[in-house]
Amino acid sequence: MPKSQIPVLKKNRPKRNTSRKIVFILLLLFIVLLAVLFFRSSMSRISAIEITGNVYTTTSELLEKSGLKEGEQFFGTTSADVIERLKTIKAISTVTVDKQFPGTIVIKVQEYPTVAYELGSDGTLKAILASGTSLTVPATIGVAVEKPILTQWKADDPLKAKLSEVLAKIPNELTTDISEIIPNPTPSFPDQIRMYTKSQFEVITTVSLLSDKVEYLNQVIETERPGKITMLEADTYVPFIPDNPEEDAEPGATP
Repeated sequence: MPKSQIPVLKKNRPKRNTSRKIVFILLLLFIVLLAVLFFRSSMSRISAIEITGNVYTTTSELLEKSGLKEGEQFFGTTSADVIERLKTIKAISTVTVDKQFPGTIVIKVQEYPTVAYELGSDGTLKAILASGTSLTVPATIGVAVEKPILTQWKADDPLKAKLSEVLAKIPNELTTDISEIIPNPTPSFPDQIRMYTKSQFEVITTVSLLSDKVEYLNQVIETERPGKITMLEADTYVPFIPDNPEEDAEPGATP
């Protein structure tokens, strides 16, 4: 009988991907270790917060509203979150947040422009922004003399906010002569206002008509003597002193 051959036993070879798995696990552990060390180090924390562009809003107010604090995690809050918080302040128009690694966050704000001023009940000067917000003018900044003063306005008057929006859209050169604006509502014109100019004119108009009528106002101021200008459905001008006082005098009156 022929001899039967014993089959050769195959050697157990390690799988090729076993070493790769080990390398991957070691690499992952290394990355986790680095992450733990990083977030425990000072490099992962906010070391400085810089705020620029604010005039009427204080730096401390903006810092508190931003929710940022030195020593907290640098990546704990996104720039979008900070912008959303600061935009809730009515005086703020735009915000940019620049996170500069490691540790520095630069916040640049732009407030709404000043369109007028008013005296508070306590005698303090307040700036009226284009958004209608009224803020105390810091003693450290100057006052724009070409802006009108709002007087006799109630703090919660919605017409004041509308007037602020209108003034913001009118070029500065068309409002520089306006010195004072007073509310003067009537049944026919609930948004009527009375204005006084530096050139000694009295002006009657409405908030809704002001932007369309302001060019006429400046034409009269440049060409006529001081008088009363009415800019409602029709535009009229009457000088305070008539061209010929004798003609306007009552019969029998002494000249």
